[in-house]
Amino acid sequence: MSATHYRRDTCRLCGAGELEMVVPLAATPVGDAYVPAEHLDKPQETYPLDIWLCRKCGLAQLVDIVDPKVLYVEYVYLTSISLGLVEHFRRYAEDVLRRIQPPKGALVVDIGSNDGSLLKAFQDNGMRVLGIDPARDVGRMANERGVETLTTFFTADLARKLRQERGPAAIITANNVFANIDNVDDMITGIREWLAPDGVFVFETSYLADVLEKTLLETVFHEHISYFSVKPLDAFFRRNGMELIDVQRVPTKGGSIRATVQRQGGPRPMGSSVSEVIAYETKLGLHEPAIFKRFSAKIATVKADLLRQLRGLKSQGKTLAGYGASVGVVTLLYEFGLGDLLSFIADDNVRKHNTFSPGQHIPVYAPESLYDRHADAVVILAWLYADPIMKKHPQFTAKGGQFIIPLPTVRLV
Repeated sequence: MSATHYRRDTCRLCGAGELEMVVPLAATPVGDAYVPAEHLDKPQETYPLDIWLCRKCGLAQLVDIVDPKVLYVEYVYLTSISLGLVEHFRRYAEDVLRRIQPPKGALVVDIGSNDGSLLKAFQDNGMRVLGIDPARDVGRMANERGVETLTTFFTADLARKLRQERGPAAIITANNVFANIDNVDDMITGIREWLAPDGVFVFETSYLADVLEKTLLETVFHEHISYFSVKPLDAFFRRNGMELIDVQRVPTKGGSIRATVQRQGGPRPMGSSVSEVIAYETKLGLHEPAIFKRFSAKIATVKADLLRQLRGLKSQGKTLAGYGASVGVVTLLYEFGLGDLLSFIADDNVRKHNTFSPGQHIPVYAPESLYDRHADAVVILAWLYADPIMKKHPQFTAKGGQFIIPLPTVRLV
């Protein structure tokens, strides 16, 4: 425990105290706290990253919570630089508008709106939009591109105030955000009270079944404190005067769900998708410890194999690098113990260039560094994007370099 961190002892969704630690992981600093050279002498605190399971409702979650002000006020991630995400959000907005059919000019609110990429798609379809995001620089960028954004945290009190000022919302969205909120009761109260009687809350979030089945270890980091599945969410919404009416599985972030929720007794029928996905989760054993134990065993196997390969290359005098400097990469660096093996990390995001990775202080450079610094082998830490990364760098392998893809099993290219 510290001034920037606290531990909860009850489930975030149902409030029960029946929590069991099911995936032990190495503690890390905040994953997006890449360090400029002038701050290398400042210590960075590490925080536990273990996953716990609520034995009552089935929610997988972190119980060690880092102060949101530490995580988000200086947040640097941009939706628009994430491969394919702008096009995904364009299709997302069209899907929601087709299903919900709000009148032109109705209010669409996005919680955790980042640079406004999703809201811009709604705006282009004639909707009135408002973003809410605490990241100051990112919010400024959104406002500059014409997407009105309030740089603050969403709360129920703020929602009540804005409903009076702006009117009810036809659609409220929250993408890769709902899983980042500790006080979900306050959040859902604000959403419920701001929605029009026929309004909907639509959110996308990483899906626990995909995390475990595809070994998506890099989705575990301190911003991401809930690992959602549909069964505990369905019960949570019912307890809070809402009802889950539709669930779609989508491929973003390695595997996510897009869920649609309305006020209890709202005008839209509940689709069969909700019960079908819950039945799938039950068959998979998604809310029992055994599946998490298998996940941990897979991680241990990958770690042993990866370290064996990298230490072998290092013993031959090879220069090893990484590719990818995202928030989730830090989880891999710590869990796999790569800090002393990688000479540097290459990344496409210019905002990360000439910074150093959190805690381990591995330097981050532009992709050209693979050639300038004569890397012999590159671990693609952003492994979900391994194919487009390798396609950008055919000359690396043509000159004898090796790409190493660490997950879901170690592969050499």
